[in-house]
Amino acid sequence: MLGYGERLTGHVQAPKSGPPAGPAYSFEEAIDRLRPQAETLVGKLQTLPDGACPDNEAVGTLTLHPQSLAKSYHPQKLLNSYNLRQVGSRPVEVTPSKWTKKGKPTQSHTTELYVAGDRTAFARWAEDFSNDPGRIPEAIQRLESVHAPVPGDRLRNLEYADSTNEGFLVELVLHARAHDEYIVAAFDAFSRELGVELDADRRLYVGGLCFLPGEATRDQLGSLAKFAFLRTARPLSKMRALGPIERVASSSDQQACPLPSEGPKRPDLRVAVFDGGLDEESDLGKWATSIDAPDVAAAEEVYLEHGHSVTSALLFGSLEPGVQPEQPCASIDHYRVVDGSSQQDPFELYDVLRRIDDVLSDNSYEFLNLSLGPYSTVEDDDVHPWTAVLDAYLADGKALAAIAVGNNGEPGLDPTERRIQVPSDCVNGFAVGAADSTREGWKRSAYSALGPGRSPGLVKPDALDFGGSSTEPFHVYDPIGGGAIARTQGTSFAAPAALRRAVAMRTHFGDRLSPLALKALLVHSARDAGLDRSHVGWGKVPGSLEDIMVCGDGEVRVVYQGELTPGRYLRAQIPMPDTGFSGRVKISATFTYATLTDPQDPGNYTRSGLVVTFRPHDRKFAKNDSIDPQPKPFFKKNAFDTEGALRGDAQKWETVLNREQGFQAKSLRNPVFDIHYNARSNGGLAIGAERIRYALVVTVTAPRMPELYDQVVRTYAGRLEALRPVLELPLQV
Repeated sequence: MLGYGERLTGHVQAPKSGPPAGPAYSFEEAIDRLRPQAETLVGKLQTLPDGACPDNEAVGTLTLHPQSLAKSYHPQKLLNSYNLRQVGSRPVEVTPSKWTKKGKPTQSHTTELYVAGDRTAFARWAEDFSNDPGRIPEAIQRLESVHAPVPGDRLRNLEYADSTNEGFLVELVLHARAHDEYIVAAFDAFSRELGVELDADRRLYVGGLCFLPGEATRDQLGSLAKFAFLRTARPLSKMRALGPIERVASSSDQQACPLPSEGPKRPDLRVAVFDGGLDEESDLGKWATSIDAPDVAAAEEVYLEHGHSVTSALLFGSLEPGVQPEQPCASIDHYRVVDGSSQQDPFELYDVLRRIDDVLSDNSYEFLNLSLGPYSTVEDDDVHPWTAVLDAYLADGKALAAIAVGNNGEPGLDPTERRIQVPSDCVNGFAVGAADSTREGWKRSAYSALGPGRSPGLVKPDALDFGGSSTEPFHVYDPIGGGAIARTQGTSFAAPAALRRAVAMRTHFGDRLSPLALKALLVHSARDAGLDRSHVGWGKVPGSLEDIMVCGDGEVRVVYQGELTPGRYLRAQIPMPDTGFSGRVKISATFTYATLTDPQDPGNYTRSGLVVTFRPHDRKFAKNDSIDPQPKPFFKKNAFDTEGALRGDAQKWETVLNREQGFQAKSLRNPVFDIHYNARSNGGLAIGAERIRYALVVTVTAPRMPELYDQVVRTYAGRLEALRPVLELPLQV
């Protein structure tokens, strides 16, 4: 591969843009439409119990018109005028009364804002509709409706909640940040008055949300739902149980695999694994250290077995019976975060997450593996605390986390129960599902959970790796030791197997490749074999490092790494020989970036987005007075919008873009990508947004030009350089 692609980038002037689209409603129409709704909102807020309104504050909802979702249309000026503040949002579907497009309005995706403030502020706004409408900012023209939250809508999926003698085990989610103790204190008092059992000591704050576990009857929850800052009450998740699909079975009929005699090639490169632990007598102790996370109780045999198998998969991949595996590349710090109480304690999920968070807060790891997590599928309108905590840690782009998507994909289940399990919906993580074979003709393992993820983060899993099947098992070292091997299967082993590729490349090239670049390379090299995107993500990761790292005849691959500045336009040249192309040319490109997130705004979850414009020919212009060459679509919207159901700007907020296109040589002359970094906060304009890290991998293939690589190297001499290994590795992994 060629590195230093960032030397082919530079900032360019922003292209001219047309005037923003006008609102669907005139100011007078908006006043007439929203006046009765605002009066009804105030009336309902006034009926709430005083104990449900901390410091007399309540929460109302503003629904944006489906054509007013751009961050520049956010009604912040309206909120400021009445001393109101946005505390969250959620995606919804509405049929607007009218719109500016042709045809009759249809059901469309939009966003509902949760807005908080003193009840007198809401009353003052409602009065202005009748007494002084001129005081109301024009932002109301971008609103479709105004209403009070319906308490019953805050109760979600309680039919799936575990019941006890005292009621249901629930997770209660508040619109409250860490400094909003007055809200949590009021909620605690309101709950005690109703007889609801809260475990406030286990509460977690992430972004603008507070998560608390509790126990309550249905009647108690009905009353609790009146609390103004309660976002939702939903079934409390449990830890994933280690079902029979992941249990190790000894392979007495298979030849043993001698263990390598050498320690890790890079002892200083350490990978964090959060799992069930390793036995002190484990044969894997030469490369892996078992560490008990804070406050973890006694080990459980079945969890130690799982931890041993995950560690084996990360060190060696799937073993070949009778063949000694390659020397491991790095050392493993295996943190035991689950114990014997994990299945009995209903609130253990919070403790396990806190242990992981404590480790990550005190240590810096470039590579992480999680093959455990909650037994909870992704939800489109709410974010799980596990997802929010991990995305926050990964937001700086300095670590790559492989996360197993779960083994709940078996046919026969309800489609919602087959979706990926949290926290594999992390937009900053690398979600891995399982393929059933290492050979041609592979497909998704029947048990591997399905996408899509949440939007943004729609393409999930990110990729598959071999995870085993009943006909082709995944081989690991047997916990009994002595080089014996055992059969198993599960996404728990596909995830570390995929991470092993990234660790190998990091060992090979040193720190020249960032974790983001390694993620981009894994996605870039994945092949989907024409299978459904929701089944395989971007495809299966190659089994050989050669397919990721080495350019074939008529092919050149360049890695770009750097930072993007909000609001600026970065132009990235696509490598092209100075003699031009000949014949048919294929360009493949993969963008990845890391971003801060807003867990209280699942529909506007990512704070950063990219608009990538492809300009294939520097002498073709749409108009004679155009400054920039004519653009051509490259990243298809339908890679994400599988059913035409997503909002128009959803793709720009995805953290991974990946596609290839074919061209005739004459249509390409100094092609470029223009990259514009958009920053937002809570779906609106971001103030003081920071730069973000990105990685781009571009492969150009021209079969009629077998010397393409050498020609590109000569053309860009002094700028592009071959990535030199700091440590030699066998390419076949």
